[in-house]
Amino acid sequence: MEFDVVIVGAGPAGLATAIRLKQQAVEKGADISVVVVEKGSEVGAHILSGAVIDPIGLDGLLPEWRTDPDRPLKTEVTADEFMYLGHAGGVRLPNVFMPKLMNNHGNFVGSLGNVARYLGRKAEELGVEIYPGFPASEVLIEDGKVVGVATGDMGIGRNGEPNANFTRGMELRARYTIFGEGARGSLTRQMVERYGLNQGRDHQKYGIGIKELWQVKPEKFQPGLVRHSMGWPLPNNAGGGSWLYHFDDNLVSVGFVVHLNYKNPTLSPFDEFQRFKTHPMVRDVFEGGKRIGYGARAIMEGGWQSVPRLSFPGGCLVGDSAGFVNVPRIKGSHNAILSGMLCADHVFAALQAGRANDEVSSYEEAWRSSPIGYDLKRVRNVKPLWSRYGTAAGVALGGLDMWMTELFGWSFFGTMKHGKPDHECLLPLNQVKPIKYDKPDGVLTFDRLSSVFLSNTNHEEDQPVHLKVKDMGLQKVSEHDVFGGPSQRYCPAGVYEWVEGEGGVRFQINAQNCVHCKTCDIKDPNQNITWITPEGGGGPNYVNM
Repeated sequence: MEFDVVIVGAGPAGLATAIRLKQQAVEKGADISVVVVEKGSEVGAHILSGAVIDPIGLDGLLPEWRTDPDRPLKTEVTADEFMYLGHAGGVRLPNVFMPKLMNNHGNFVGSLGNVARYLGRKAEELGVEIYPGFPASEVLIEDGKVVGVATGDMGIGRNGEPNANFTRGMELRARYTIFGEGARGSLTRQMVERYGLNQGRDHQKYGIGIKELWQVKPEKFQPGLVRHSMGWPLPNNAGGGSWLYHFDDNLVSVGFVVHLNYKNPTLSPFDEFQRFKTHPMVRDVFEGGKRIGYGARAIMEGGWQSVPRLSFPGGCLVGDSAGFVNVPRIKGSHNAILSGMLCADHVFAALQAGRANDEVSSYEEAWRSSPIGYDLKRVRNVKPLWSRYGTAAGVALGGLDMWMTELFGWSFFGTMKHGKPDHECLLPLNQVKPIKYDKPDGVLTFDRLSSVFLSNTNHEEDQPVHLKVKDMGLQKVSEHDVFGGPSQRYCPAGVYEWVEGEGGVRFQINAQNCVHCKTCDIKDPNQNITWITPEGGGGPNYVNM
């Protein structure tokens, strides 16, 4: 099948690209064909975020959205709180000390998955073709140029042979191919390596965000309340923090982010999150409530200095595939939409000029002087300072740096480097003090398997495992023997286990549990695990996440 533009990923960035292309076509009286392929079973099924959303992207893309009866965001921020937690208490940080860019008033609380569903409907109204349940598994390259993608074959058995349900994948060819896969996309990673898109850039940094959705009692609900915290339960040398957002009808989004440059291989982001909910300043919100959703997702945290080159022959990167998250604001969807719009403008101009499969370098040249660049540049040192000096001093220095950049347009620190890649940060097990976690109570704190159940995760069991271990021997002698098997701790879904048996320990992969967070692909100390797309429609099916 041939199109003018193929877009991989029906997230905010990919859908914004599609909508803007069609808007430009209508405005200029042009006829262009645009298709979006999405690995989730439906648009929004794999989308997970906090989410407090800066509406600047939606306002630019669909100015009428605020008055649309079908609008996906209805709860405006009414209260904005920042906390520093200790073991038994905490301190609220005065808002007057926070840089203006950290102010959430004027933003909206809601479900980013529902925003994607809304954008999907708007895209289809404009004539965009969307194919959910069709993961792009291969990039088509001819003469060094990207000419499209191929979707994966379906009906392949665990033994690698076609079964009775076999269906051949499709080739989707395009004049330009846009990658909006989100954090650590499997095809994006290939493009970065093949075309050297990260040359001259700092390496990418990551976090893992783990989220639960709760229905709370009406008397515990404060519509529009936004609360962020740092500190306990994480040690000072492990970065991260929490969010607590009240929205819609008695819904509370609670989540926890752990930066993946932590050193202790016994640290478990999932269990740190469960422990966070027991804090005396937090647990009361959930009394008498019901947990109704769960999910996890990697977050790109490198920012300004880690954004790869966005254009290459025949294609471009948008959204979190490019790493446009503003870490201190815990926001990226606004930049995802803005990047889709910016990319679409430059790709449309190339199409109008009769070009095809060349590099749209004007998009790469434009982003740093755009609102995206302005948003990221002024916070570029927050993450490196946090990593270098720990939570207490690092956050204080990061706040000072944001104030200096905001007031005077320059920084004492220039542009700092990030240090080691996240997978190189783990210490051997014999160099750390193991962390002990309490057993879950099943009321406020939970185990991984009951959590995965709420994510509606499903994979066809008779299919090849989509988590590829390159060298199983290396996994045993290094990941297990040296680092103590951190995979069974950093995974928030119980995918990995080291199982004792008569022949010693063996590495077990429960691929059917995978929520597609990509943490294993990032944090494995030997980069020995690779995440690839499973059969179409597999994975979580998030609702209101």
